[in-house]
Amino acid sequence: MSSAGTLARLMRVGLVLAATMAVPFVAALPASAQTVKIGMILTYSGRDAALGEQIDRAVNLFVKMHEKELPPGVKVELIKRDDTGVNPDLAKRLAQELILRDGVQILTGGQWTPNAMAIAGLTKEAKVPFITMTAGGSAVTLQSPYVVRTGWTLWQTSYPLGQWAAKQGWKNAYTVVSDFGPGHDGEAAFTKGFTEGGGAITGAVRIPLKTTDYLPYFQKIKDVNPDVVYVFNPGGPQATAFMKAFDDVGITKSKIKLIGPGDITSDDELPNMGKSALGVVTMLQYSPAGVRPANAEFVAAWKKEYGADQVPTYFAVAGWDGMRAIFDTIKAQKGKIDPEATMAFLRSWSNPVSPRGPVRIDQAGDIVQHLYLRRVEEKDGRLANIEFATIEQTGDPWKIFNKK
Repeated sequence: MSSAGTLARLMRVGLVLAATMAVPFVAALPASAQTVKIGMILTYSGRDAALGEQIDRAVNLFVKMHEKELPPGVKVELIKRDDTGVNPDLAKRLAQELILRDGVQILTGGQWTPNAMAIAGLTKEAKVPFITMTAGGSAVTLQSPYVVRTGWTLWQTSYPLGQWAAKQGWKNAYTVVSDFGPGHDGEAAFTKGFTEGGGAITGAVRIPLKTTDYLPYFQKIKDVNPDVVYVFNPGGPQATAFMKAFDDVGITKSKIKLIGPGDITSDDELPNMGKSALGVVTMLQYSPAGVRPANAEFVAAWKKEYGADQVPTYFAVAGWDGMRAIFDTIKAQKGKIDPEATMAFLRSWSNPVSPRGPVRIDQAGDIVQHLYLRRVEEKDGRLANIEFATIEQTGDPWKIFNKK
């Protein structure tokens, strides 16, 4: 793109975005053809900073190990910003600043669905590619033609889990989810899969994200005494708080089965959960205990970099594959990022040797990948999510059910 074209683009974007935000317009000089600027918005502070740290660590490790693969003279510059948690207004402002002031050519991160939705809206006007790594709401990729996903959706993990639960002979289920977009998606997806298989939902509750006392909610579930409880929370410390509360009210020691997407038994939190998590079944696209050569290499590199007692989580592998997709895009364009060419490349991108197994991005911008049923077991003196069944190459069911 010429300098005149770049300036015209910045002026057009500034006029559109300034109407919705009181942020000064500062036109940045075009980035050098030899430096690709990547803006990354994650949660680096607050209760859920551990989740952002997993993505950040994966991105840093990938760049360290693979920077030599870039075309001669081409470098990447990561410009990081902290959204502090679920805060779509702040995420939107940070994205605007990254586009207009810092002149980034690619946006990534997108840890939370509400934040990713806000960022995605800007990319439609700015024509800046956005690789969202872990926002699990299905609608994110519908907000702009400049968005793709390298993580997963809650429909992807929860609809087949509902089908599986019905096949176990469980007749009634209770759903308990965190009250934001992915929780609503997970609840709807599990309910559809379970009821289509002949099961019934006997109760449902949505818990505000800021809640810290879960006992009243879980005591009611115990009183109802369903066959199975479908649980979703965003993982990290909240996953441990949920599990300890289930243990405190006696559900983990009862005949009631706990299942959910893999967020509820985050691998980095399993040591904090203790034996109350044993036997919990989840569905997810990744476990660090997965027996795949690429995964063994990934886990070994992670431990070498961050410590022998550290493990990468599903957040980490989404960040790792996100950077693989970005690097492959940079290599394909020899460092000269064109938005349209970038999106055309990303919507046909694939990686047959991801740590989670073969992955690809479809024309809707969603990730297609293997899903694994996992059970928390004790292995070598530690708790781990052990994969015991595979559903191969699954896209986002929500897009299929809502085709226009």
